[in-house]
Amino acid sequence: MTLDRYATAVDDLDPAPGEVETAELVVTDDVLVKAFVLGPDAVLDPHEHADATNVFHVVEGRPTVVRGETEETLAAPAVVLNERGAVHGARNDTEERAVLTASLCPLP
Repeated sequence: MTLDRYATAVDDLDPAPGEVETAELVVTDDVLVKAFVLGPDAVLDPHEHADATNVFHVVEGRPTVVRGETEETLAAPAVVLNERGAVHGARNDTEERAVLTASLCPLP
């Protein structure tokens, strides 16, 4: 048995081009950690969490992270803080899958 929840949840995800697959890694009363696996040309639509902080951890690939009007292509490993109310999202402009986790707390 391993303490790692990442590999078990994400290894078998293989989204088609333009698709996003997700897996919940941690769900408690205090925090949600979710993996987003972006296939080539996939988009995680910009959105906001008015009452929660969201932290992206880029763990595979080179997704372009969007926050408001700012866009930046980041290589794994990378961490992006999205403050409460900040519009944020991501897209994968590459031919390989890109994976990021999002930690959301406190839960709304």
